Amino acid sequence: MMLEKINGPKDLKKLNPQERQRLIGEMRKAMLERASVHMGHVGPDLGIVEATVALHTVFDSPKDKIVYDVSHQSYPHKMLTGRMQAYTDPAHYNDVSGYTNPDESEHDFFNVGHTSTSISLASGLAKARDLRGGKENIIAVIGDGSLSGGMAFEGLDTVGELGTNFIVVFNDNDMSIAENHGGMYKGIRKLRETNGQAEDNLFRAFGLDYRFVADGNDVEALIRAVEEVRDIDHPVVVHIVTQKGKGYAPAEKHKEDWHWHMPFDLATGQVKEPFTDLYGEATAAFLLQQMKKDPKLVAMTAAVPTVMGFTPERRKEAGSQYIDVGIAEEQGVSMASGLAKGGMHPVFASYATFFQRTYDQLSQDVCVNHNPATFLVFGASMYSLNDVTHLCFYDIPLLSNIPNLVYLAPATLEEYTAMLGWAIAQETHPVAIRVPVPVFANGSLYPVKVEKEYSRLNRFAVTHKGSQVALLGVGNFYGLAEQTAKELQSRGIDATVIHPRYLTGLDTELLEELRKDHTVVATMEDGCLAGGFGEKIASYYGKTDMRILNFGIPKAFYDRYDYARLAEENHLTPHLAAEEILALL
Repeated sequence: MMLEKINGPKDLKKLNPQERQRLIGEMRKAMLERASVHMGHVGPDLGIVEATVALHTVFDSPKDKIVYDVSHQSYPHKMLTGRMQAYTDPAHYNDVSGYTNPDESEHDFFNVGHTSTSISLASGLAKARDLRGGKENIIAVIGDGSLSGGMAFEGLDTVGELGTNFIVVFNDNDMSIAENHGGMYKGIRKLRETNGQAEDNLFRAFGLDYRFVADGNDVEALIRAVEEVRDIDHPVVVHIVTQKGKGYAPAEKHKEDWHWHMPFDLATGQVKEPFTDLYGEATAAFLLQQMKKDPKLVAMTAAVPTVMGFTPERRKEAGSQYIDVGIAEEQGVSMASGLAKGGMHPVFASYATFFQRTYDQLSQDVCVNHNPATFLVFGASMYSLNDVTHLCFYDIPLLSNIPNLVYLAPATLEEYTAMLGWAIAQETHPVAIRVPVPVFANGSLYPVKVEKEYSRLNRFAVTHKGSQVALLGVGNFYGLAEQTAKELQSRGIDATVIHPRYLTGLDTELLEELRKDHTVVATMEDGCLAGGFGEKIASYYGKTDMRILNFGIPKAFYDRYDYARLAEENHLTPHLAAEEILALL
């Protein structure tokens, strides 16, 4: 097998064209076999195999520095840079992350998981090289929809006047995660249709040289093109046209479904264990129903439509009341503010990790202006994405400290739907909703009352009145609070259970009431403790004799952590939480 002969990029330089083709075929086969049991990005990686082989054949990595955007396309790069075993041996499938990672290899320069960053990151490497008098090539690989992000434009603008060696490889597969969105893609299409000759050239407009490769899955053509720009003395874009999902019929036909995929049957492409996102499905059903009554309602996303259940069919059904801004979260949030100012009822949805990119827009464009847009924060939990670049449990410190924003944490599907309906209908507050991630949901001990509206802000719900100990379970961890109360009850403690609901303010009346017959207050939040909900409660009680315990995740970067182990380490189980509370009594 050719794969067995590749221990690093130097081995590629010995191959002839026939051997390269054999290697490419074996790489695709290995990636598919791994993905069929391990899950991960499929389509982007299948499409960029030839380009990766070409880059490592021509350039001298890691002296020449190749920076990948988003890392959707980094699996072939990992295979060719000493990590082949992680793609060929099932016992080692977990050895590498799904993203570039300097801890894994000297050929990776950044941990990259958020999009549109490669040109900016590589521009810093290029300037550093020039300042120290270096001569190496700097290559930024971008594509798979990443060009739509604002940082990509800022990077191109900076690089356009760099006047030194800088190579952008634009992988144009005519797709984002879903379909592409944005006016610039009309110009990109013209470039494809005219073999790169169209006058409407985005890259030349930024001051960069430009080359075009019509078949970006022709490794020999790619090698020739890359050799032409190696050691170039000015910035250049090499525009390559590739096929997303190349070499696997289901991925070629259903590109959106195969951008990232759960484990599947390799022969048929069928998912081995079908998964239904209860909250995404409920969101789509609710919004589509409301759109029929409310022509002002607009559903929005930034390239992740299925996070809120908007399949291609549902997007078509929504018509002009659906907006995808591409991988450009900042644009989505500010546009939502403008829509609200214009009298519309915008609902923007994305994953918690991507909301991190929108702090300034939420603060300045939305909340300073009091514009009543609604934001749905999906996946906000320690029981969610767990790569270091995609952690989803920093949203409470981020969002709960923005003035004027109402951040709600429902505990059930029914309550979530009620809160969403209220947020859309009211025209007073910007509202964010922490969409539940079902954990500790083994049957409610103390039912959550669903309100018709939530305009009376910062009123917590007491679902069970006890004494001595009060448990405040935030959103996903309301169930943990219930189960911890059950543990305490078996030890003779009848604990009060509280569902806070609001994360951006305190129910001071209730907190004062607790002082009469409680000595311990424990908060439980499925998120980072630093700057979080529990610290607000602790700060409120700071000058009193109330004893406080805050359960949550310490501030740190965690990478591919084990959910159960992290929970145990931080006493986020009913038994361990109860033990810590009893020790404080």
